[in-house]
Amino acid sequence: QVQLVESGGGLVQAGDSLRLSCAASGRTFSTYAKGWFRQAPGQEREFVAAISWSGGRIIYADSVKGRFTISRDNAKVYLQMNSLKPEDTAVYYCAVGTTTQAMGRQPYGVDYWGKGTLVTVSS
Repeated sequence: QVQLVESGGGLVQAGDSLRLSCAASGRTFSTYAKGWFRQAPGQEREFVAAISWSGGRIIYADSVKGRFTISRDNAKVYLQMNSLKPEDTAVYYCAVGTTTQAMGRQPYGVDYWGKGTLVTVSS
């Protein structure tokens, strides 16, 4: 059974940093794009960042550009989050899709979702 498992969430103060990780089990996704989405309470799930299978193409939501960095290695995908703001509070989901473009626009081109990890940023 394919699973994506996120880790690294938690409670931080505004201005702090966090690093999220996502590991896959059940299969490898070395030729898939990987990405991160988030969903705040009462809001729809939104795109955050995506990286191509080679790492050569990366896209970000405007709201996180300059603060968040997505990266990947053979096993995991990461989201380094700096200068966190209270509005970044959300459940963050790891995702796998075919291309960064498909993942970055609605309807989101995602083949697999993780179960999410909660990030809470206090003011």
